[in-house]
Amino acid sequence: MDLKQKPGLSDKDLDLDKFDAGQVASDNWAKKLGLLVFEVVKVVLISLAIIVPIRLFLVQPFYVEGASMEPNFHDKEYLIINEISYRFDQPQRGEVVIFKSPADDRVYYIKRIIGLPGEEVEVRSGHIYVNGQELKETYVAKFSNDNIAAITLKASEYYVLGDNRTNSHDSRKFGAINKDRIIGKVWFRGWPADRISTFNLPSY
Repeated sequence: MDLKQKPGLSDKDLDLDKFDAGQVASDNWAKKLGLLVFEVVKVVLISLAIIVPIRLFLVQPFYVEGASMEPNFHDKEYLIINEISYRFDQPQRGEVVIFKSPADDRVYYIKRIIGLPGEEVEVRSGHIYVNGQELKETYVAKFSNDNIAAITLKASEYYVLGDNRTNSHDSRKFGAINKDRIIGKVWFRGWPADRISTFNLPSY
């Protein structure tokens, strides 16, 4: 008995090789898409695994707000803070640090470390005396006229001041700060472009 094609179908329509090739092409496309998605997800996860710990435990960005550190740091400058150094080393005199306000954990200050634990700090006519010796501060453009009686810093206490001594809320107002308030030290200025720089300790 002869087989006859149904009306409307041709030999071309019944070519099974055609359908097999189309299915293979579709499968290949889906496989390539799946591999692409996998690679993208892998790159994102690896990037997060590297960036998140660095962001949380090593370095952190901050913006300067206000004029308390002029002429060395200006309003809206973008700074990178080294958060890990003080896990191994003690803060040094002259380092510029970011710390939580003694009165409010939500408020952050940027100041320079002037007095170290165990030292006696006194302010005479705006100039700083540490253990009776005047501190030569070349980074201060204009001194205040403050006179503050000598205080002896306790263990883990630091005396911090803004470089702009006539316009800074600092240890002259709220006293010494404890080390556990310090977030980290200023490591790098990333903005503005014409002021990009790293920071070295001043000479005293």
